[in-house]
Order: sequence, then structure tokens, then C-alpha cells
Amino acid sequence: MSSGVLVIFDQNQGQVRHVVLEILTVARNLALGSVTALTFGTDASKTLNMLGEYGADQVLFWEQDPFTRYSSDGFADAIASVVPELDPAVILFPASAWGKDLSPRLAELLNAGLATDCLSLRTNEENRVIATRPMYAGKVLAEVQIDTPIQMFSIRPNINAAVPSPTTPVVLDIAPVISEDSFKAVVTERREVQSGVQELTEADIIVSGGRGIKAAENFKLLDQLAEVLGAAVGSSRPVADDGWVPHSYHIGQTGKVVSPTVYFAIGISGAIQHLAGISGSKYIVAINNDPEAPIFKVANYGIVGDLFQVVPRLTEEIRSLKAKN
Repeated sequence: MSSGVLVIFDQNQGQVRHVVLEILTVARNLALGSVTALTFGTDASKTLNMLGEYGADQVLFWEQDPFTRYSSDGFADAIASVVPELDPAVILFPASAWGKDLSPRLAELLNAGLATDCLSLRTNEENRVIATRPMYAGKVLAEVQIDTPIQMFSIRPNINAAVPSPTTPVVLDIAPVISEDSFKAVVTERREVQSGVQELTEADIIVSGGRGIKAAENFKLLDQLAEVLGAAVGSSRPVADDGWVPHSYHIGQTGKVVSPTVYFAIGISGAIQHLAGISGSKYIVAINNDPEAPIFKVANYGIVGDLFQVVPRLTEEIRSLKAKN
């Protein structure tokens, strides 16, 4: 009988994103058996200590070629080849662009059900997993149960706590079945694009701008505010489409879904597509000169005023407070 949880994630030069630690905590809390972590690429084994710190019982590293370059079809085929030996009851992915690309391909190969972008997981009396996930652009939360033998879920970043639970992981030596025909599309180059000080989906504070900023050069006001707050910088879709900022800044239904503690919506009207991407924010601070802007209906705090006056003053006040402390 299948048991345990398999956590699959990407890493970069031995570094893992915080969401991986959150997922390991979720996996442990399900109490379905051993937790196995699988990752890929150069320096994958450097993640060993961090994985052990957060409760991985077993780890599997595929550092050799062809796993040094991402291929969704190749990776999916390789993982599927070892799943019978690992025999997990549950497979977890981060709900990142990487996870959203790979998880459905693997689900199809395993004939497994997949629930994406989950906020939380729990088990019922029969040890089946119940997932809570948003639907209809975040308007409702649904509880979902998967009835296939293998249950697959992707977990939204910055929702669950990452709680250390130190273990000494066993390093597994399981070679996948690799077919060169599987690696049809391969990532040949990776360029890091900085958005503020950290990845948007893992940022605790986000400063985001919309068309109310009026011009690309005015984003420097948001950069300055983000700098004093230690925040990441994001945007609504229109300003990204207009080329004012890179598309990696785009937050919303068709962009990144974020769950920060504080979200600053500056010059953003609050279209439903944008609200779908920020519904997980604990506090929303809106700055807009239109008192009827829809963003104020969801904001915890609102400032009606000229952002070109409010933002610089807010930045200076925060800088002054930090200097005093």
C-alpha cells in the first residue's frame, strides 16, 4: 500500500526557495509516513542540510546530465519511472511557474488527480488528503478531495508556516530511466530578473504600481519606498504590457499570485483580474486619487490622495522612523 509524501522542487546553485520549507512542513503534518525530497541539477546535494533541518526523511538528488537543464517532458518521464519504487501516497509541488509546468505533465503520466494552488492540506479519517484552494478568481474557497491512488497537489507560497524539525536524511541512490527522446524541449539559458529585493511570490511586503504611476520613470518612487521597507516591487498587468516594467513584475489572475503580509497598491484601480492575484494578502494598503476606485473595497487601509505627494512623504517618514530605531 502506498505511503509517505514525495516533495518535488527545483533549486538553484544549492539554494531552495522558502516555499520548499513550507511544503516540507505541510508534508510532515499530514503524518502519512516518510517524507522524501527530490530535486535536480548542479549543486542539488548542497540542499541536504536545509532539507534535513525541515524534516525530510529521505532525499534524492539527480545532479548529472541531462538534469542540469530543465526539460518538462524529460523530467516528467524520469520522475514517473521511479514513482513505483518510491510508492508515495501523495506528491507535492510548489505552485510556482516551474511547478505549474511540471506537475500536470507528471499527473498525466501517473494517471493521478492534481489540485493546484492549494492553501492548506489536511487528512480525513480515511487518511485521504483534503485540500483547500481558491476558485473563481479567489471569490470562494473550495475543499477538494482526490480519489486516484496517487494524490497530487501544488502549494501556494507564503501561506503555510515553515517549522524546523531536524532529521538526518537518508540519501537515496535511485537512477531514473532516461530516454533521450523525452528531452525534446530543453531550457538552454536562464537569466535572473530582479524584482525589488526578492521573488514576488515569497515577499513579505510588496509595493505595486498601476497606470496611476503615469510613466515608466515614475516607478523610481516605488523602488525608493520598497528599498526602505525591504520589499519587492510588482505591478498590474497594463503597465507590464506597456513595457514600463518587466513582465516578471505582473501580479494578477494571468500573472503571479502573491500572499504577502502587506501589499501596497499604488495607482492601481483594483480590476477583478488584479484582485485575484492579491487575495491572499493579509493587509492591503491602497493609495489612489479616486475615492471610488474598487481597490478601496478590499483594502484594509486606504489613502485618497495624489500618489506623487503621498509616496515620497511615506518613504521619508519610514526612513526617519527606521533611523531613530
